[in-house]
Amino acid sequence: MRFACSVLVFLLAGAAQAACPGDTQIEMNTCAAEEYRRADAALNAAWKPAKAFADGAGIGAKLLDAQRKWIAFRDAACLAEAGLYEGGSIRPLVLNSCLTRLTRQRTEDLLTLGY
Repeated sequence: MRFACSVLVFLLAGAAQAACPGDTQIEMNTCAAEEYRRADAALNAAWKPAKAFADGAGIGAKLLDAQRKWIAFRDAACLAEAGLYEGGSIRPLVLNSCLTRLTRQRTEDLLTLGY
């Protein structure tokens, strides 16, 4: 079990690092934070027409409730993922990479669900 956890930690760190190359941890952390800001902006852009469509279909309140619950899930899931690195300099990279990954998935969901 300990070996499996070690492999998981290695893979998560490697995936996060691959998305933001840099020479220092600070550069990689900064890159990951910027990637998340861009992903969040794309989600916000997708949200407006999705909400308008849902409002027109009479399900706007349900979509809003789902979005709020999704945000809580995303934040909790990413804090848990980054918790493996609590106190380490790589934690911001892992946290922002997770936030980016899940935010991009949600954006794609909103765009492909017909909203």
